[in-house]
Amino acid sequence: MSDTGATRILTTRLIALVALMVLAHTAFTGGRVTLSLFAIKLHAPTMVVGLMVSLLSVVPMFLSVHMGRWSDRVGVFKPSLIALVVIVTGILLPALHASVPMLCIASIMLGTGFMLIHTAINNAVGHASAVAHRPQAFAILALGFSTSSILGPVISGLTIDHLGYAATFVILAVFPALAFCVLLLTRRNHQVPASQTQSPADVHVMDLLRDPPMRAVFVLSGLFSMGWDMFFFMTPVQGSRIGLSASAIGLILGTFGTATFMVRLAMPWLARRVSEWKTLTFALCATAFVYLLFPLFTALPVLLMLAFLLGLSLGTAQPMVLSLIHRVAPAGRTGEAVGVRGTLINASQVFMPILFGGLGTAAGLVPAFWVLAAILSAGGVYSSKRKVLAG
Repeated sequence: MSDTGATRILTTRLIALVALMVLAHTAFTGGRVTLSLFAIKLHAPTMVVGLMVSLLSVVPMFLSVHMGRWSDRVGVFKPSLIALVVIVTGILLPALHASVPMLCIASIMLGTGFMLIHTAINNAVGHASAVAHRPQAFAILALGFSTSSILGPVISGLTIDHLGYAATFVILAVFPALAFCVLLLTRRNHQVPASQTQSPADVHVMDLLRDPPMRAVFVLSGLFSMGWDMFFFMTPVQGSRIGLSASAIGLILGTFGTATFMVRLAMPWLARRVSEWKTLTFALCATAFVYLLFPLFTALPVLLMLAFLLGLSLGTAQPMVLSLIHRVAPAGRTGEAVGVRGTLINASQVFMPILFGGLGTAAGLVPAFWVLAAILSAGGVYSSKRKVLAG
């Protein structure tokens, strides 16, 4: 096959993978917001809302590594097919029966399904792009994430206010159903690369954690995920407490997504001028500063501005982290490395909403925001030391 033909196949495959991720992530982000607001409407305490949000990550915490290894062996098609069925089913359950236990079941299914397709697609994007173009490929994938981060919350907020919660869940289920169609139509583009089918023998996940560069990437990835996910957990709770409508809360979350989209458009320019570690260090410090200010204001314009600044800082992290994982992971273990990252991220997503939900119930959300700011500041110090070690 000619280089032009191979490039065309890789480009088509990348477009299909990004489309799958946008559709699945729109359902996930919209579902996460809708589940939280519905639980609040059903008078669930803040800690129960935090527990429900943490259930999004319980199964992924235990299965991400195994799913990553599986995607190394079988590619993206089978995991994505199963994931989309699970996501659709989980989203539709609360439309059939409105109760907090049903919301918890829906959270488990939504989180598990998205973990599976997220791991498979991240691994596939790395294999679908040449090493020299991998940062740009992940930047395109990140732009897709930003798009769905805007669409999901905004669609959910507007639909809740105008049509109610049951209709919102049904509308959100349309997105993974469309992704299912895209997956079937592009099946021929998702063949497993030969290099991807060969798994190293006698390997252990601790090998990855013992490797200093990989360990550093995992730590920072977990911190950025914490900053990202706590925003989506605490903003609906804080917004409800200060009397914002579902549309206003969705607008705040959508503004965050808009900022991530804009900064990712500039990532190729930024990557040529600033090192990865310097970028990640600045992003952690800027995120901590926004969280320090966020609970002190109730005016919607100010909250929109802070959400935009937060999106700019957190939006720089994902392309850098994913590109670094594919660069430093051992051959044939990129899916496993993505899975380890997922396990660490999901562990924080399980325990942090419970911790911050309990802290918010006991002491209010101001201390919760400030504790998160302190953790991220410590991460900024850690990242700055890694920058020095990296030269």
